[in-house]
Amino acid sequence: MAAPRNRRHLLVPTAPQTEAYKPYPRKVPPAEIPTPDSRRRHAAALRTALNQAQRDAEARREERAITVHGAVPGVYVQFESAPGVDLKLESLEHKSKGIEVVAVQRLTQDGAEIEQATVFIPDGQLKHFIARFQEYATTRTKKGEPRHKDMIDRVAALRRASLRALWTDSPEEYPAETDVIWWELWLRRHDGRELERLHEFAGLVGFEVGQRRLGFDDRLVVLARATAQQLAGSLDLLNDLAEVRKAKESAARFEDATATQQAGVADDLRNRTVVADGDLPAVCVLDTGVNRGHPVLETVIAAADATAVDPAWGSQDDGGGPGNMGHGTEMCGLAAYGDLAQVLGTGSAVQLRHVVESVKILPPVGPNPPDLYGAITAQAVTRPEINAPQRKRSFSLAVTATDERDRGEPTSWSAAVDALAAGRIFDTATHGLVYLDNAPDIRRLFVISAGNVLNLDVAHLDRSDVEPVHDPAHAWNALTVGAFTEKAVLNGDQWNGWSVVAAPGELSPWSTTSVSFRDPWPVKPDVVFEGGNVAHDGAGLFDGGIGDLSLLSTYYRPADRLFTLSYATSAATAQVARMSAQVLGDYPDFWPEAIRALIVHSARWTRAMKVHLRGAGGKRGRARLVRRYGFGVPSVDRARRSANDALTLVAQGIIRPFADGKMREMHFHQLPWPK
Repeated sequence: MAAPRNRRHLLVPTAPQTEAYKPYPRKVPPAEIPTPDSRRRHAAALRTALNQAQRDAEARREERAITVHGAVPGVYVQFESAPGVDLKLESLEHKSKGIEVVAVQRLTQDGAEIEQATVFIPDGQLKHFIARFQEYATTRTKKGEPRHKDMIDRVAALRRASLRALWTDSPEEYPAETDVIWWELWLRRHDGRELERLHEFAGLVGFEVGQRRLGFDDRLVVLARATAQQLAGSLDLLNDLAEVRKAKESAARFEDATATQQAGVADDLRNRTVVADGDLPAVCVLDTGVNRGHPVLETVIAAADATAVDPAWGSQDDGGGPGNMGHGTEMCGLAAYGDLAQVLGTGSAVQLRHVVESVKILPPVGPNPPDLYGAITAQAVTRPEINAPQRKRSFSLAVTATDERDRGEPTSWSAAVDALAAGRIFDTATHGLVYLDNAPDIRRLFVISAGNVLNLDVAHLDRSDVEPVHDPAHAWNALTVGAFTEKAVLNGDQWNGWSVVAAPGELSPWSTTSVSFRDPWPVKPDVVFEGGNVAHDGAGLFDGGIGDLSLLSTYYRPADRLFTLSYATSAATAQVARMSAQVLGDYPDFWPEAIRALIVHSARWTRAMKVHLRGAGGKRGRARLVRRYGFGVPSVDRARRSANDALTLVAQGIIRPFADGKMREMHFHQLPWPK
C-alpha cells in the first residue's frame, strides 16, 4: 500500500552551478525484468499460491452456507509484479475460458512502483495457469528461452484477492469494514442475469441496491448501500464483480430541492465552514462578476475583493448580458469549495485556507470589442494587485473566445496572457504591457479553460480532436485546463432510453484539444479535471444539464434558488484554480511556475485514457493523445505533499538552455541530502 503523503516537498536551497552543456552519449538501457534464482522454484511457489487461493475461496463459500441461483463459482486472484516492472496483462486473460482481468492498480512499495492485477478464474480453469507454470519450469522455446517467460518472470507473487483489490478509487477513500456507504459496483456482463443475482444476494445478506444503473458492452454499473464486510462475500458467491468505487453524490439531489431545503443545507455549510486566519492566498476569478451576498460566499469574498475593470459596471454578476450573467458566481463557488454536491452531502467541518476575489471583465450590456480582451485582462489583474499587493493569488479565467481560427498561433489576447504571466504590467499611460522590474513575485499564474466544443457528438473523441482550444487558452505560459468525467450513471425514469456519451475516466464531451495544432504550437490542455458528462437519446438529441452528470455550485440569484448545475471546461478550470491556491497556501514562497509545475507533475492518466496507448500509431500517435488529455488528472494530495517513498524536489531558478538553435547551458544542483 502506498505510503501516506504527509511530508512537505523539499526546496533545493542553494543556487545551481552552471556549466556549458555537453552531450552524454551513453544510451539508457531499458528496464530489465528480474530473473528468478530458480525458475522451477518460482513456478512451484506460484502453483502452490494459486491452489491455496482456490482452497481459501472454497472454504469461505462453505462458511457462509448460502447460495445464489445461477452464480458461476470461481476465485479472484491478485497477481503482483516485481518492483519497477509491468505485468503482461494480456497474458493473464483468456476470455473464451471465462478468465478475465477485472481490475488493475499501481502502488508504491519501498520506493518502487508495482502493478497489481485482479483476475477472475472460474472453477475448473485453474489448470490454464497450472499448465503455464509447468511449461515455464520444464519447456524451452526454439530460441532456448523458458515457455511463457515474458509473462511469468514479471509475476513476483499471487494471492486470493480481497474486496480492496477491486477498489479503483483513491486508496484513502476505502471505508472501514463496518461503515455503511453507497458503493458504485461494476459488474461483469456475461449472461444477462447479473442484476438478478445481485438483488438475490443483497436480500440474503441485508443491504440495499439502488435504482441507478448504466450499461456498457462488457460492464453494468449499479449502486449499493452496504458495508465492505457485506460486499466481500460477493467475491465468494457471485463472482460478477469487476471493480468497486465510492458512489459520488449527485448534484440533482440539491439542485432539485425546494428553496427551504436548499436554505437549510446552505446554512449548515456556512456554520461548519472555517476560514483560516492570516494572509491567505486567493483565487481571483475573472468573469461576469459575483453576488457575494450568497450565504456560502459572503465569508470567503470580502466586499473590497469584488471589483470590475470599469468601476461604472459595478461588481454584481450581470456581465455579458442575460446570456452570460451568473457565470462568475458559479465559478466563485467552485473556486471556494469545489463541487458543492460533495461538500453539502457531508457533516464534517470545511477548512478553507484560501479566499476568493472577483474581477468583472464583461460589461452588463454584452461582450467587449474583440480586440480589447488582451488589454482588459491586463487591466483586470491590476485591480486585486492594487487592492491587496502582498497577497499571493492565481487568476482563474473561464471566459474565452468562441471561434477556432487561431489553432495555436499567437493572438493579441494569448500574447497578453503570456506577457502578464512572465511579469509585465499594464501601463495606463501607453496602454501597453511593460516590465516594471524582473522581481519573481510579479510573475503570475493564469489558470484558463480550454473552451467547449461547439457541436456535441456521440463520437465525442473524434469531435474533440478536431475542435481546438479557444483563445487565449493556447498561451504558452498559462495552465490550461480541459475536462474529463467520472460521472456516468443516470437516475430516474425520465432518462429511460438515454445513454451517456463519455465512459467513466474519459475526456468529457465538452472538452476541446490541441490535436489539430501544428507541431510547433503548445500542447494543450496541460491537465484535465471533472467537467461533467452529456446524455443522448440515440436520435440526435443531447442534454448536458443533467444533475447526475454535472457538478453543483452557487446560483447568482439566491433569492430565487441557492444552487445551480455546473459543467464543462469552466467548471474544471475553477476547481484546478482552487487547487493552485491550496498548494500556494502551503508554499507561499514558490514561484507561479513552480505551483503550475507541481499541479502538472501530480497529474496521471486514467485507465480509460491509457487504453488508447495500445492502439496509438507510433510516436506521433502517442503525441496526439497528449494533445487530447494533457498530462492527465491532477491530485491535490500529490501536488501538496511528498511521501516517505515518493519525494518531490523543487528547484527554482532561471536557465537559458538554448542559444542560436543549439544547447547552451545546464545546471547542477547540490541536493539537501543528510551527510
